[in-house]
Amino acid sequence: MKKLSILGFVMGMIYFTAEGFWRGWTNIAMLFVGGLCCVLIGLLDEFPGKLKLKLWQQCILGTLIILTVEFVSGVILNLWLKLRIWDYSNSWGNIKGQVCVAYGLLWFLLTPFAIWLDDFLRWKLFGEEKPYDIKHIYRDLVRLR
Repeated sequence: MKKLSILGFVMGMIYFTAEGFWRGWTNIAMLFVGGLCCVLIGLLDEFPGKLKLKLWQQCILGTLIILTVEFVSGVILNLWLKLRIWDYSNSWGNIKGQVCVAYGLLWFLLTPFAIWLDDFLRWKLFGEEKPYDIKHIYRDLVRLR
């Protein structure tokens, strides 16, 4: 649990910072939302003997994980608590303004990076197996491996 908390915090900070640059601002809640998404995605390749998922399958599951966490946290943070952190109401294919198709596609393309980042941090921080080079991960995605 300690390892997952450290990974969640580091990856959450990376997401929090990236979102700040992307949107020009962010909310502290995104540290936790982003960290949770990254930890859950990182777990997809931690049990290769049991799951045996190909990268494109991990990307689909990763996207579903992100959209689910984003929707649930959006309902709580934006609709119930009225924090107005994000609103996709004007975007095509949105659900209650909390998720939309365009960002779903973006999450699909960012999932390999989250998988690689989890593996990289596990290698650097905890001495686990060295990850593949990031360019090989995206090459494998294009080749549907």
